[in-house]
Amino acid sequence: METIDIINDEDIENGLIEKISLPFAKGNVFLPLRIENDELLAAVAGSRGIFALRDLARSLNLKPRPVQAEEKVIIEAINRIFSRTSRVDEAMGVIKGEDLSLVATEFESPKDLLELTEEAPIIRLLNALLMEAAKEKASDIHIEPYEKGIDVRFRVDGILKKVLAPPKIIHDALISRIKIIAGLDIAEKRLPQDGRIQLLVGGKSIDIRVSIIPTALGERAVLRLLDRHSGILSLEMLGLADSLLLSLKNALSRHNGIILVTGPTGSGKTTTLYASLIRLNTEDRNIITVEDPVEYQLSGIGQMHVNPKIGLTFSTGLRSILRQDPDIMMVGEIRDLETAEIAVHASLTGHLVLSTLHTNDAPSAATRLIDMGIEPFLVASSLVCVLAQRLVRVICPFCKEPYEPSKQELTYLRMDPPPALLYHGKGCDKCLGKGYLGRTGIYELLEITPAIRTMISERRDAQYIKSAAVRAGFKPLHNNAADKIIKGITTIEEVMRVTLREVEV
Repeated sequence: METIDIINDEDIENGLIEKISLPFAKGNVFLPLRIENDELLAAVAGSRGIFALRDLARSLNLKPRPVQAEEKVIIEAINRIFSRTSRVDEAMGVIKGEDLSLVATEFESPKDLLELTEEAPIIRLLNALLMEAAKEKASDIHIEPYEKGIDVRFRVDGILKKVLAPPKIIHDALISRIKIIAGLDIAEKRLPQDGRIQLLVGGKSIDIRVSIIPTALGERAVLRLLDRHSGILSLEMLGLADSLLLSLKNALSRHNGIILVTGPTGSGKTTTLYASLIRLNTEDRNIITVEDPVEYQLSGIGQMHVNPKIGLTFSTGLRSILRQDPDIMMVGEIRDLETAEIAVHASLTGHLVLSTLHTNDAPSAATRLIDMGIEPFLVASSLVCVLAQRLVRVICPFCKEPYEPSKQELTYLRMDPPPALLYHGKGCDKCLGKGYLGRTGIYELLEITPAIRTMISERRDAQYIKSAAVRAGFKPLHNNAADKIIKGITTIEEVMRVTLREVEV
């Protein structure tokens, strides 16, 4: 019998996949590949697969031709191939005329969504949306009610796109289904509710954070997808320039102080904190975090989930952490004066504190803490460095092509000598015509030098601190962005989208 070590997508005829169901393929550990000379080739791992192959070949009037492969290889290929097919339109087709009261069917977890084919239509629709979102690597699903219909949008690589516009009649049933599997109160429609869902999609564990709020036209839901199998990035994989990476590593090697990561929502701050914790996580250190929520489980690190309903906030959690003899603490976000005060005092008593803050750039972080009510001399004494960041889409490597930059683009870059060529993606099958594939970060790192400590103590504003830092060698976000544009990693349009910087003519 022939043997294969790997199964590629191009080895498989899609028409054959339609002849079998996912449970049948998984249960027998076999995958039909293609037809050659009146023979049906299929990957099998044992006798069950051979018998299944014979049955399928007989139904197609073909001769069976088994190819031996490891069970793990076959199962991975089955999950990958079956998850490629979207079932959203199919589910929408059967919804018309169906009894939507079936939405209350009990959800059995953790059943693989790819195997749920005989459920009520509204359940199939939600399952299909979740499968499609996982396939497209969407970070969020938005379900938004309007007067005559619903908009369903996915956020992919930071951009929202409309994927479905079902009729308004299914809205209540769809929201009720989400509430049931998230463990929420389906009768409560006047107050916001938050919940979580854990499920399997194509063999991968997906955690979903659910937020539902009441609006004038009905309840609005946002589902944030967290793929636990995507892995946590290391600091080297974040896209930091070598000099910034070295400075950040030096800051992380300190035994006390505060390291802040700033930027708007969705700029990758939590990913940077997790990458920093992974670097710091050794047997001789006690690391504890307080997060809202705990997005990824980190082995060897104590992680606390805040719960304001029972009084467990960032400040109370942080105060409790101090009694756990920590070396390093991570606070998901500094939102108020109490949390900021505890973080500052912890840093001044021999602890390294990592946290995030919502500011537009790094120099604004110090003034933001002062505005919260922290004394300037305490901010100056505790702050070690501030990393500001944004996420930009990466030009698709499969369709990247050079072009001559315009005068406006050269003015934006302000480089001497100006580049002769820039790059963009023209769109292809790999990037679904978008010209971008994946994301990376652009950064600025402000080290709190003695001179900057003096400015903070003197209550100098953020612009004054930034100007002085630039004269001392600080490189703002624009510099890092320009470097990635020149190297063909991203585009000027993409940088302008996330930094809101206008072209100067």
